[in-house]
Amino acid sequence: MTTKADLLKELRIDRNAAPPPRRRWPWIALGVLAGLLLLVLVGSMLSGGDAAEVQVAPVEAAGAGAAPASVLDASGYVVARRMATGSAKITGRVREVLIEEGMEVTEGQVMATLDPVDADAQRSLAAAQLAAARTQVANVQAQLTEAEANARRLQSLVGQQLVSQAQHDQAVAQRDSLRAQLDAARRQVDVAADQLDIADIGVDNTIVRAPFDGVVIAKAAQPGEIVSPLSAGGGFTRTGIGTVVDMDSLEIEVDVGEAYIGRVSPGMEVEAALNAYPDWKIPAEVIAIVPAADRGKATVKVRIALKEKDPRIVPDMGASVSFLEQPRAATDGDPVLRIPAAAVAERDGATVAFAVDGEGVVEQRAIEVAQGTGGQREVRSGLAAGERVVLDPPEGLADGDRVRVTQ
Repeated sequence: MTTKADLLKELRIDRNAAPPPRRRWPWIALGVLAGLLLLVLVGSMLSGGDAAEVQVAPVEAAGAGAAPASVLDASGYVVARRMATGSAKITGRVREVLIEEGMEVTEGQVMATLDPVDADAQRSLAAAQLAAARTQVANVQAQLTEAEANARRLQSLVGQQLVSQAQHDQAVAQRDSLRAQLDAARRQVDVAADQLDIADIGVDNTIVRAPFDGVVIAKAAQPGEIVSPLSAGGGFTRTGIGTVVDMDSLEIEVDVGEAYIGRVSPGMEVEAALNAYPDWKIPAEVIAIVPAADRGKATVKVRIALKEKDPRIVPDMGASVSFLEQPRAATDGDPVLRIPAAAVAERDGATVAFAVDGEGVVEQRAIEVAQGTGGQREVRSGLAAGERVVLDPPEGLADGDRVRVTQ
């Protein structure tokens, strides 16, 4: 039976016993974890953990067949250089209209007719006057024939002294008078014939014809309306039948700012796009620079010819154009280098670009670029083909900084 004394002995500390072993593994694990964290931190610093993320683009070497660069963009409208409103030369009531919007017409085709009552009456009168003049000529001609025969007969009788000289002279005077009357009658025939021609023109003026080949874009009159070449006021008299446009004469007119007109020259290649079809690129070229400026808008008008004809191109359509500059011809040892315009920056008044090496370190390069505002810029010096340049470089980016390239 255990006593209290035995229990107290069990609670007594044996000072001669060996100490228990120490547990060191928690400290070892802690040290290993700290080492791993240090390695991760160093690796992050070496891999550019604090580096800026940038996008890059290669420096391309453009050959002789490279696409031209845009040096200026502008907007304008499609206009027709040949457009006319068909109208009658006289005032009259419309009898018939033979055109509709969208109809193709040829030169001389009848577009409309006017009521020809007055014109027909004038022509009938002129024809009657011509017939009367011709009848008068025949009458005088008959009288002249008789007078000439009488004068010859009296001349022979005068020689025989059977009639007096006075009778002969009177017969000669009658003959000469009839000759003059015949000349006058013939002139009256000519005048009457001219009047008939004029009357024919008056009849023809009641017919409105197409001035040239084209397409009708507007129908302005209806049967029963009064048309006149001059406006009669009040808004009740039409001045035209319909408007015809020569679709082969369509071109683009744009207003270019005075500060940029020096970039444009006649014959320059242009790429045009209609606002209605923005993905359709139409080749074009500059026809002329109009030698006049708009002082209110500080612009100069430029005419652009379209090299493609298409029914989708219609007058007054909005259009945007890019004036293209042909790249310099590439030669051996001197290629034409191109970089995106977004890679060009300004630092301390100098034009620079930031080249990125294989380790992500940037180098600031002073470059010379060709003038232009398009998406590509031609590099004259400062870069080599195949190098990578930073797009939209941050303001704080400097020579020697480390960057991380992103896609």
